Amino acid sequence: MSAALVVRCVQAKRSAQQAERFEKATATEPPAELAFYRKYTEGMLRRYMYRSMEIGRVPSLLGDFSFRGKSSSRRAYTFEDSVIFVHDVERCLTRLNAVERELVGRIALQEYTLAEAAELTGVSMRTVWRRYTEALDRLTKVFLHRKLLEVPGAR
Repeated sequence: MSAALVVRCVQAKRSAQQAERFEKATATEPPAELAFYRKYTEGMLRRYMYRSMEIGRVPSLLGDFSFRGKSSSRRAYTFEDSVIFVHDVERCLTRLNAVERELVGRIALQEYTLAEAAELTGVSMRTVWRRYTEALDRLTKVFLHRKLLEVPGAR
């Protein structure tokens, strides 16, 4: 067995163990104070949408959906910063299940209202709200864990 194959096997096992530990840590209910940071998570998702389009690709979360566009003036960042940011956020979004990703895509990125999202998904507006806020709290926890979002005063 070659050394490169052994290294790849060890790396794969280590990353699987890290992913398992992270899933256990995020499986518990997020604390109530995470609700305060939902607006910051939504802001990061809007920035993700903008930067994805800026580097010339549709956010992977949207898939084949059509979306509403918005134009605004923002501070210019380097292309490399945008690519890294988009990649990091996409990795965080993979931690959500399919239903949560769809709701985040519809509400945060495509800017559908709760009523429109409920109609598109075929569930009640209350269910959409509950699932969407749970998804935002889970995503906030992932952002905090990966240090994409920082809580003021926390060291």
